[in-house]
Amino acid sequence: MKSDALASRLAQTADAIEALLDALLVETVREGEIARPARLLAAMRHGALGGGKRLRPFLTVETARLFGVDPGQSLRAGAAVELVHCYSLVHDDLPAMDDDDTRRGRPTIHKAFDEASAILAGDTLLTLAFEVLADPATHPSGETRAALVLALARASGLGGMAGGQMLDLAAEGRFEDGAAATLSETEIRRLQAMKTGALLAASVEIGAVLGGASPEQRAALGIYGRALGAAFQVADDILDVEASPEQLGKATAKDQDRGKGTLVQALGLGAAKRERDGLSAAAVAALAGFGTEADTLRAAARFAAERRS
Repeated sequence: MKSDALASRLAQTADAIEALLDALLVETVREGEIARPARLLAAMRHGALGGGKRLRPFLTVETARLFGVDPGQSLRAGAAVELVHCYSLVHDDLPAMDDDDTRRGRPTIHKAFDEASAILAGDTLLTLAFEVLADPATHPSGETRAALVLALARASGLGGMAGGQMLDLAAEGRFEDGAAATLSETEIRRLQAMKTGALLAASVEIGAVLGGASPEQRAALGIYGRALGAAFQVADDILDVEASPEQLGKATAKDQDRGKGTLVQALGLGAAKRERDGLSAAAVAALAGFGTEADTLRAAARFAAERRS
């Protein structure tokens, strides 16, 4: 698949996810709710709408497409993944975490609103993600919905994204004696697999669960998702060194300034680029058994490594 065709597919999915998130984040009170506070809703909309590549829901939708899943179902599952991703960004940007002032070229929520609103907005985006997955509109089978919830919860929690963030903070020297740690290459890979890779891999896994993939298919897609997630993070580390704030829509070189462990630091820039490209190739190779129907996923793996923002 050519890069312009991938860009078109990415844009189509991003537009569909944007429309679905917009419909979920409205003033109308749903059954079982009492009220939707206007300030909280506005903060959630600020954090979830109006930007981003929507790569994670794209992976969910495209994986589900391999198995002929109804787009309405895969878009809802993808929206749930994106809500978790948005929550993580809102909380990562807080002064107690990464203390960022801009995200996607706009003020972060704690700057546009306040810290309390940002915390509550992140909490509620996370909660909404699981509400979306648990809704029968996402899949008629309760067993399938439970499997979707389990996959997203494990990727997001203690052994996944949140746990990875804790490892990251500890490595900065936030706790105990306050001294930053020098992480080994193995420790860096584990941290990154949890903080970034787990949700990207789960995006693929959730599409496979929706599609009723066989154990063999899920295993291959698991290899793909983990390799893509690792490639994405190495590419992010490289961009933090090479890109401008204008390209990324956020501050750059912050990892370097804080002494954060990255594979760029552990391996050197040239070796990190080779690592990124090798991971992308491994992701593509994992899809050998899926034929041309997986060309979009193959292109997504290349995109994860080649992106410039």
